[in-house]
Amino acid sequence: MKIFDNSKMYPFYFLLGFYFALKKGLFMLIGIIYFLVIVLANTIGAISGMGGGVIIKPVLDLLAKDSVAAISFYSTVAVFTMSLVSTWRQVKNGISLNWRLVAFISAGSILGGVGGNVVFEGLLLFLADESLVQLIQITLTIVTLIFALLYSRFDWKNYHFDSLISYFLSGLVLGFLASLLGIGGGPINVSLLMLLFSFPIKEATIYSIATIFFSQLAKIVTIAFGTGFGRYDLTMLFFVVPAAILGGLLGSRFNHLLAPKKVTLVFQAVIVLVLLINLYNGWQILAK
Repeated sequence: MKIFDNSKMYPFYFLLGFYFALKKGLFMLIGIIYFLVIVLANTIGAISGMGGGVIIKPVLDLLAKDSVAAISFYSTVAVFTMSLVSTWRQVKNGISLNWRLVAFISAGSILGGVGGNVVFEGLLLFLADESLVQLIQITLTIVTLIFALLYSRFDWKNYHFDSLISYFLSGLVLGFLASLLGIGGGPINVSLLMLLFSFPIKEATIYSIATIFFSQLAKIVTIAFGTGFGRYDLTMLFFVVPAAILGGLLGSRFNHLLAPKKVTLVFQAVIVLVLLINLYNGWQILAK
């Protein structure tokens, strides 16, 4: 009886094995890039109150090849995880929070977060060109960055609003921008909280992170009951979530140790860096 000789198939098996090894290696490489970017971004984000997304979003736009929606989703999960860890760590360290303020700003940020995600999904459907949506995000991010830089650099007048409606409306605006831009709130949170409620920067960073938690929670819930998670590669979360936890722990630790002037310097330095990255990303889109 003649036995089937499959030796001619060896080159095919070799190429098939090489393809899967290459694919797995590429996945690991992308995962490592995501991990390193998110650890660094969330550490800085937790120190400065920016939330990390303001760094994650433009850097992954620059380095990664995922869709605008996917990068926005990964950034949201990373910032949500970081804000949860950082807030828990701050409370554990004995930081006293005005829970009435947190409750009403968070209520506004939840509603704003839902609205921001609805507008984001609407832009993706209406424009049918991810580059245009990305350009809108970049433009609005640049505007908020410039405002935050000017506010932190110059001694602008502060207000002392203390009404529940002012807490709610500020949360509404912050949540909307955080969700729409996919940056978790970023520098606009800290600057607006300092402007409206006369918080010192270290206190503003703590309330900013607490607010970011609720706005990103609202966005994740909106995605779950809206488009769902089917269009995202959820295996990437094995890199995203641990990196976000590590960044949140490191950032809250450094925030507790650093003096307010050092926190301000970190805040301003990150704004300038991210502003340059966003300008470059915008130029790349326009040059296509």
